[in-house]
Amino acid sequence: MTDNQLDYVAPLTCRKCARLADFIDSHREQKPDWHNNPVPSFGPVTASILILGLAPGLRGANATGRPFTGDFAGKVLYDALIKTGFASGMYQATANDGLRLNNVRISNAVRCVPPQNKPNAAEITTCRPYLSTELAQMKELKVILALGRIAHETILRHFHLRLNNFQFRHNYVQRLPNGLSLLSSYHCSRYNVQTNRLTLEMFDEVLTHLGGLT
Repeated sequence: MTDNQLDYVAPLTCRKCARLADFIDSHREQKPDWHNNPVPSFGPVTASILILGLAPGLRGANATGRPFTGDFAGKVLYDALIKTGFASGMYQATANDGLRLNNVRISNAVRCVPPQNKPNAAEITTCRPYLSTELAQMKELKVILALGRIAHETILRHFHLRLNNFQFRHNYVQRLPNGLSLLSSYHCSRYNVQTNRLTLEMFDEVLTHLGGLT
């Protein structure tokens, strides 16, 4: 098994979150050629950088089986990663496009696609142990890039840190007590980009900032 195949995610049989399991079941019937399962992480477990998003997109990672692959947010993320040297190859919105991550691993706070892209608090909590297992295996980890407030707060809760002591701010890095750097950004979602809350230039600046931390 290669580093890229080390998933540390919910098993395909996971039904701990009934609402999410039922939602996936309904799409498995409609789209049997989609992944329609918990989505594994992407990138080497030996990476020093972890990029953490919210959850798989319905027609993105839930369909392709690779985080941030197949939807608007994925194109924004992978285009920026390629531009800044964190990825090599050509992003073609499929899991078999040959794209390689360089010293980066990508995962999600919630591993199953939620209705309307909105996991509830109980689902986020239930899924967090899979992230905790993954973090424990990333022995070379130095920097976490949290895309969005939920990813930011999920990291803090994993490390049992008070949210008020590490407030979410865009393109802002905070040193955690264990020595890891937590860089947070607005999520590269279609909504954020189309409303100019996050421009492509702003996101490029986040990735440039990330490069300076490693």
